[in-house]
Amino acid sequence: MPRPEQDQLNAELRPTVEQAVASVGFDLEEIDIRPAGRRRLVRVVVDADSGVGLDDIAMVSRRVAAELDEHDEVLGGPYTLEVTSPGVDRPLTAPRHWRRARLRQVEVTPKVGELITGRVGDAGEDAVALLVKGKLREVRYADVQRAVVVVEFRHPPEEELRALGGRESAKPAPSDRHDVGEIAEEHK
Repeated sequence: MPRPEQDQLNAELRPTVEQAVASVGFDLEEIDIRPAGRRRLVRVVVDADSGVGLDDIAMVSRRVAAELDEHDEVLGGPYTLEVTSPGVDRPLTAPRHWRRARLRQVEVTPKVGELITGRVGDAGEDAVALLVKGKLREVRYADVQRAVVVVEFRHPPEEELRALGGRESAKPAPSDRHDVGEIAEEHK
């Protein structure tokens, strides 16, 4: 559990890191700064609608490191920067997460009612269309307690893709782009 000092450091550096990440076209999903021996570990999680590859991680890492080096006094010494993409097990908590999960199967735990398993269709600002047992169903984000992507090892059935307006080329690959790796660098 983060201590107040860690929370303050995270809050103080978040705008700087968020701006650096956005300047190269990505969204900052998470920043976590904690002690790691004599250094600090700065963990930055980024994502984008188009996905995140290893070259992207390297580019973001260079940009964030340059900004953090400008704010050396805030970190107060050496640090290790770790930049990564969110794992497939990341909860879907924002409309952009649902957009990025289009055509993927998800499990939704509603605040009230039974577990819902369905395939993600169009995601708006307040709700998402899910294909559940062959029928489209609107699920409001406000009614969701928790939602996660289900890992699939086969392509989705064609009839489900057609029902959601997906095309053959829009199929998510069984081993999708998540968990592309991370780059960790030490900085003085």
